[in-house]
Amino acid sequence: MKAENPELKKQIILRFIMVLIFIGLILFLSAGTLYYWQAWIYCGVLFIPMFFVVSYFLKKDPELLERRMRHREKEEKQKIIIKFVFIFFFIGFIIPGLDYRYHWSNVPILLVIAANAIVFSGYIFVFRVLRENSYASRIIEVEAGQKVITTGPYALVRHPMYLGVLLMYLFTPLALGSYWALIFFLPLVPLLVSRLLNEEEVLLRELPGYREYCQKTKYRLIPFIW
Repeated sequence: MKAENPELKKQIILRFIMVLIFIGLILFLSAGTLYYWQAWIYCGVLFIPMFFVVSYFLKKDPELLERRMRHREKEEKQKIIIKFVFIFFFIGFIIPGLDYRYHWSNVPILLVIAANAIVFSGYIFVFRVLRENSYASRIIEVEAGQKVITTGPYALVRHPMYLGVLLMYLFTPLALGSYWALIFFLPLVPLLVSRLLNEEEVLLRELPGYREYCQKTKYRLIPFIW
């Protein structure tokens, strides 16, 4: 384990603050008020665990954070997918605020709370994936020294990171009190699936032992389904 890198810590803190401000501005400006209580709960559910997760990896595995910070997609197809993900993600965060402002949806409080609990669970699941696999990357590639991981969440499905992210994406609209935002978050599912399939092609081609792992762990994304 490397000693703590002050420059990395500075970059991580800056990025954390920028993401917090970005999402906060989108939600509250579109809502036209700071009384958007669903947004406050959601931001707490998202950013409080994020703070502790980032702090954990700064101490335990700063190399993972460095890899995830510096890497950028190289394949043109993946660059296009990422652009579409950002577009749907951006619009998907504007709609709940507008929904709150104009009272389009009436999502029950218990459903909002349950959705936030699932978003939180998805984030904790992603944390477990990152803790299990230091090579879990933001981009599709195989690095020198990378090995097949078969334990923890990887014993459940072959792409557990996508499962955690999918839970967060699909339940974010309800967590923010909006049915209409689902229209913009649902297209993220085929985009993630397309990315997953492309990643699997690369891993089968370049990562020794991955084919055997696929034979042992049959489900790609959803246990007992696919």
